[in-house]
Amino acid sequence: MDSKAVAAFLALLLVSATLTEGASMARVGSELRCQCVSTHSTFIPFKFFESVRLIRSGPHCKNIEVIAVLKNGRQVCLEPTAGWVKAIIKHFLDKAETNSETES
Repeated sequence: MDSKAVAAFLALLLVSATLTEGASMARVGSELRCQCVSTHSTFIPFKFFESVRLIRSGPHCKNIEVIAVLKNGRQVCLEPTAGWVKAIIKHFLDKAETNSETES
């Protein structure tokens, strides 16, 4: 093998390693995105809720996201500006605050 062939092989190996590392980093970066593709704004009775998770806007997503876990295990993205969703969030925050005060 002459030196040009060795240099070409090493260059190909270096490019391959770089692209492989870039692909794995792309997969890690794809996790930093909005969790909710669409939101549900139709009223859901409170008795169906197990918990609510509030995700603030940030570099991963410009939207505030509200993800409800229903008692049947289903997760639903809720419209954070809907009045009934604000009431649900307030209820869970008040409940968490009350629980933390009783533990102290």
